[in-house]
Amino acid sequence: QVRLVESGGGSVQPGGSLRLSCAASGLNFKIYTMNWHRQTPGMERELVASITSSGATNYSDSVKGRFTISRNNPRNLVYLQMNSLIPEDTAVYYCNVRAYSRNFYGQGTQVTVTS
Repeated sequence: QVRLVESGGGSVQPGGSLRLSCAASGLNFKIYTMNWHRQTPGMERELVASITSSGATNYSDSVKGRFTISRNNPRNLVYLQMNSLIPEDTAVYYCNVRAYSRNFYGQGTQVTVTS
């Protein structure tokens, strides 16, 4: 069974940084595109970053130049380095993979950017 577990969220001041981690299990991690989404109450879930099996990355316009997605295939980990955080980045962040014709999400980790 596919399982995703996020960690690393917290509260930070504007301009600060956080690094999120996602530990994946139950799949051949290295062959899948991994994604980070975020969601705020009352809003649809937003795809913010993706990394393919070959390491190609893609970002939403709202985080481009501030966030960096990376992966460690031997350890089945995917990261989201978030710099220059702004209050609008406040959300629950979810790790996601589409595998076996299904979308899997972790439980999410809260990121709060406030002074």
